[in-house]
Amino acid sequence: MICWGRRDATADGNQCGTTQLMALKILLADDHNLLAEAVGNMLNALPDYEAITTDTLDGALAVLDAQDDIALVLLDLKMPGMVGLASVRTVIERAGDGKVALFTGMVDRQFLNSALELGCRGLIPKTMPLQSLNSVIQLILSGQVFVPTGAAQPGGDRAGGDGAGLSEKELFVLRLAADGLTNKEIARDMDTSEMTVKMHMRSICKKLGARNRAHAAMISRERALI
Repeated sequence: MICWGRRDATADGNQCGTTQLMALKILLADDHNLLAEAVGNMLNALPDYEAITTDTLDGALAVLDAQDDIALVLLDLKMPGMVGLASVRTVIERAGDGKVALFTGMVDRQFLNSALELGCRGLIPKTMPLQSLNSVIQLILSGQVFVPTGAAQPGGDRAGGDGAGLSEKELFVLRLAADGLTNKEIARDMDTSEMTVKMHMRSICKKLGARNRAHAAMISRERALI
């Protein structure tokens, strides 16, 4: 589903049905409809923006293919169609000169770093107050990268007690596996071998007490590890 926001105003702000061409188009790609609606309404209420919302990866790509003037994409990592870094890379490529920022909850640091290396312009947590969003958007549109302190899961060799003893790399593998990537695809995203990925998966299953990767993904979601 794609919803097109429209800014119709005269120079003095009165509604008259003439589109304000100077509004910057923001694509909000998120399947949390209530949140997307709230953010979209907030952006459309400002004089500088025109919000377009969609709730699938295919919808986001369709907008980017049809519109060559999208200034910023706010990209949810968990909406239908998203498959890890491969999908982030596709959106960045389709966005062209437009900027892409992750619009999500906590992410592991390795995933965030990889997304930044691909050209992502930062991370906007969904918990951020709406009144702060405009300042962050302006910062990103100015060419800077925004990553709030503490937004990524802790670094180091382990992800801490909340990670069920999984290392940061194991959490990264688990997230991609839960998103449906094969060992070969995960190895490509990590720039490593399939055997290394298989070793990580064996370790993950042992630490979680899981029978297989599907069971590990189910357990990790139940425990909010990913």
